[in-house]
Amino acid sequence: MDNKTIQIESLLQKTIEYGKSGFELIKLRTLEKTADIISSLIPLTIVFILITSFLMFCSFGAALLIGEILQKPSYGFFIVAAFYGLVAIIVHFAFHKCIKVRVSNYIIKLVLKSDEI
Repeated sequence: MDNKTIQIESLLQKTIEYGKSGFELIKLRTLEKTADIISSLIPLTIVFILITSFLMFCSFGAALLIGEILQKPSYGFFIVAAFYGLVAIIVHFAFHKCIKVRVSNYIIKLVLKSDEI
C-alpha cells in the first residue's frame, strides 16, 4: 500500500510540474508573438508619420501656390481640401475591403508564424 501511495504522489507531482511547464511555455510563446507584432508595427508607424509629414507640407505648399495663382489664399486651401475629400471617398468605396483584407492577413500571418522555440 505504501508503494502505491508513493507512486501516486510521484505521478501527481510530475503532473503538476508538467502543467507548470506548459503554462510557462504558453506565456513565453505569447510574449514572443506580442514582441514580434509590436516590433513589426513600430517601423511601419515611423514610416507612416514621415509620409504624413511629407504630404502635409506638400499640401500646404500646393494650397499656397494655388491660392497665389487664384489671388485668394483661402481658395487654394479649399481646393486642396476638396481633392483630399475626393480621394478619401474613392479610397473608401473602391479599396476599403482590399485594405481591410490585407491588414487582417498581415496580422494573422504575424500571429500564426511558425514557432521556432
